Amino acid sequence: MFQFTLLKLPGQQVKRMIMGFLYAWIGLVIFMTGVNGGFTPVGRSLGMELGVMAGGWALLPVGLILGAVVVIAEPAVWVLTEQVESVSGGSIRRGVMLVALSISIALAVGLGMLRVITGVSIWYMLIPGYVLALAMTRWCPPMFTAIAFDSGGVASGPMSTTFVLSLTVGAAIAGGGNPATDAFGMVAMIAMAPLITIQVLGLVYKHMEGRQCKTS
Repeated sequence: MFQFTLLKLPGQQVKRMIMGFLYAWIGLVIFMTGVNGGFTPVGRSLGMELGVMAGGWALLPVGLILGAVVVIAEPAVWVLTEQVESVSGGSIRRGVMLVALSISIALAVGLGMLRVITGVSIWYMLIPGYVLALAMTRWCPPMFTAIAFDSGGVASGPMSTTFVLSLTVGAAIAGGGNPATDAFGMVAMIAMAPLITIQVLGLVYKHMEGRQCKTS
């Protein structure tokens, strides 16, 4: 409808768009097949095994490690860090952003696992975290604020929502908890962590830039 009434793109462009839709559909089918056949059942089984080890406390170190690793496995994270380094003219190094994201997601997943073990309410973690993230926008450079909120959506991508979430659900079941409440909020925790971490980087960058201006 848009093509005939508004866009009126050339025929070659329309063919390219149709091929793009087909590629996206085929990729989505293959991905969902892999998720249902591998990531989800393996994550849930692993979570159920870890949920009964050492009273469930084995989840904490495993969650920290998985959180650090899973963000590096997200394809969109690599694209984002490359674009940020390019747009910032190299002032925001790709490696620094990857390390910062890995640490923040590791802590977020670790806190999520702590919730499964202790049963603490998600609101005690999410509300202060998001309030802090919003408050930091007042002092953080606008570029870093934009990158931070972009990173939140990028970090909570297909790897997090399939494997880590399934692992959390399995752990909640093994611990005798309710997956709908104990596992709920893991993706929100993962999305929140980069908002704070990247803005902290922005404040550090702003401070360093101010010191350089004073010395020069």
